[in-house]
Amino acid sequence: MADDERRHGSGSVEPGDTSKRVGMQALEERGLDPEELRERLIDAIGAEFSTYYYYTNLRMHLAGHEDYKEITEDARLEDRAHFELVAPRVYELGGSLPGDINDFMGRASCPHAELPTPYEGETPDDINEDAGATEILEVLLEAERCAIRTWSEICDMTQGKDPRTYDMASRILQEEIEHEAWFVELLSMERDGEANPAGHFVRGEPGDAPYSTNRRINDSA
Repeated sequence: MADDERRHGSGSVEPGDTSKRVGMQALEERGLDPEELRERLIDAIGAEFSTYYYYTNLRMHLAGHEDYKEITEDARLEDRAHFELVAPRVYELGGSLPGDINDFMGRASCPHAELPTPYEGETPDDINEDAGATEILEVLLEAERCAIRTWSEICDMTQGKDPRTYDMASRILQEEIEHEAWFVELLSMERDGEANPAGHFVRGEPGDAPYSTNRRINDSA
């Protein structure tokens, strides 16, 4: 049997044509706009890259709360894993990351998780009491909630249409939901003195990313 007589041996893309991607055409045939998805993914991983940076700063300022620092570190490193997991998908969909970091951060789908201003005035004597552990935990919590909304949207876009992206987004979403639970627990106790258990502590190793890491598939990732 000749190759072109096999069921999927040929299609609308000519053999050797590198100007088109069958992987994108398959999405279009299922009713998904690959370009729109690609742009949404860039926005989503822009937010993950942003939180990786800003969580570094937030973690540094959780002085005297080593348990909070440790859990923030898990979330920080797992957000980096989310960025690294999805970035190649942008290229598979015929796109690329913005060449300018400012453009990339400007497109992030979530507000930057900025550190609450530590000083009300110009000197350390003018301490802003609204920049302690409670306020930092509130920033962390709202960042995770934005991430849940973002990846839920990607899951809704891709379910039943793009198994590859859906798999990535659903794995990330599971970790973001866990992150929210962590910070709900910590904030409830720190601010309100109430037990609101998350049912989980920290990963076996910092940033273990049990759902989203590529390590078990590709040790170089």
